[in-house]
Parts: sequence; C-alpha cells; structure tokens
Amino acid sequence: MSGYRGRFAPSPTGRLHLGSMLAALGSWLRARAANGAWLVRIEDIDPPREVPGSAEAILHTLRTCGLEPDEPPLFQSTRLAAHEIAFEQLKKAGAVFPCWCSRSDLAALSGVHRGPCVAPPDPHRAPAWRVRVDDAVIEFEDGLQGRQRWKLAEGGDFVVKRADGPFAYQLACAVDDAAQGITEVVRGADLLDSTPRQIFLLRLLGLHEPSYLHLPVLVDAGGAKLSKSEGAAAVDMEDPLPALRGALKLLGIPESALRAARLEPLLHAAAAAFDPRMLPRVQFIVAGGPAPTERRPWKPARSDP
Repeated sequence: MSGYRGRFAPSPTGRLHLGSMLAALGSWLRARAANGAWLVRIEDIDPPREVPGSAEAILHTLRTCGLEPDEPPLFQSTRLAAHEIAFEQLKKAGAVFPCWCSRSDLAALSGVHRGPCVAPPDPHRAPAWRVRVDDAVIEFEDGLQGRQRWKLAEGGDFVVKRADGPFAYQLACAVDDAAQGITEVVRGADLLDSTPRQIFLLRLLGLHEPSYLHLPVLVDAGGAKLSKSEGAAAVDMEDPLPALRGALKLLGIPESALRAARLEPLLHAAAAAFDPRMLPRVQFIVAGGPAPTERRPWKPARSDP
C-alpha cells in the first residue's frame, strides 16, 4: 500500500441511506485510487443522539455493500482519554476558556459567541469550554471545492467541551484523524465549515494536518439534507446494488462501468473507472433529480485562481 490513509466516520444515529453511502463510497474510491488504506471510525461520543444498534447496522451495511475497512473499525468512545489529554493541552496553553452563556444569552448576538462572555460565572452549573479564535484566518485547498479562506471570528469562539460533559465533534474529530494518520479527509460539503476549525485545533495542538476533499451532499427536493435522524430511506440490505449504482453514478462513474450484476465485479469496475477529475464540482445534488451538469474534468484545486 501507499502512504495514503482515508476514512469514513459516521455517527451511530441510524442506518446508512443513499446520502451517507455517497460519502462512504467517495472516501473508499479515493483510497483505492491511491492504493492506500481505507478506515472506518464510528463517532459514538454523543449518547443522547445515538440510536441503539445503529453502529452495528452501519458496519453490517458496509460489509454487505462490499466496503470492508483495511483495519478494525475504531469506536471513538474508546478515545476519551486522548481527547482529555488534548483538552488539557489547550487549557495549559490558554487557548480555551470556560463559558456559561446559554443559547438565549447569545440570541442577541445572532447565536455567535465573540470575545468576552455575556453571562457571569455560575458556581452551580458546569461551563462549556470554548476555543478563543480572535482574528484567526484559515486558508486551505479543498480537493474538490477549491480554494478556501475562512475568518473564524465569523463563526465565533467554538465549543470543544460541552457543558453536559462530552467533548465536541470538532476536537474529537481533529484529534482522532491525527492519531489514525489520516492523510486525506473525504466527506460531505455540509462539513466544509468544520474544516477550518479542525485545522485551527490541529495547529494549536501541533498535530498533522490532512488534506481535505468535500463531496456534494445529497438533498431532497426542498433542499434539506438527507439524514438518518430525519428518516431518510436506508440502503436495502436484500439488494444493495441499486443504491450502490446510484451513488457511484453521482460520483462520476460512467454507466459502462456499472453494468455488473454482482457486487464484487461492480466495485472492481468502479474503482478501475474512478477519476477524481470527474467528481461533480458542486456542493449539493438533489436526490432523484437530474445529474449535476458539472461533470467535465477540471484542474486540481492548487491551480485554481
């Protein structure tokens, strides 16, 4: 294998649907094209949102669809000690601060926390902990969406540890990507605004920064993202081939490579036909709608103006 390491990191909030299968296949194809490793990480650190049995269902769906990770799946809940170490490192560096601001407190600020807290310390309840972003600007080249420049202050000082205890997605994801040696994060464009925050944390912690590629997100006719929590139809385990063909087609795989009637030949042909230049350079695709018009090959992001 090459040094490439990619991953698919679903949260266990329900069974996989076509939208999440798009992200799984996109990351798998990138890893196979690079002759690299493809990993699966179950991000199970938010118990109130988790659906019992969904982690096992997700892994079963991936296996049924022929998407076997090259290493045993990692459950993020086993990584809490590492998250705590990173959090303490941020505290020691003075990069985080306790915050007792509620959502109602921040409503007058459009829900964005900037600078000093508007609520006083409350000894009777635990605070959230936020990262102080000041005037930081994060720039990076996305492998599909092109040149990115984000002023973190526009999103405000973000939470890394919630008041109810769990570490926030931004911290856990950044720390675990570095620990797993991920070289490229391939995921949906709905997480594009998380990337500058995670890069910021990686730099504060002195950890390796992967490259990023944000795939189009599948939405319904009203523009809402397909999601497990909203009951999007799960992949049919009795016959996953239609869902696989549909997702592969959206990722630019030509029809000629999607004719196999069995799973293994289909995936083999798709991997052989995959060309990152044919990925649709859009952020959203309507499920059941026309194929994206942006299917022509394009220059790598580093050549964008």
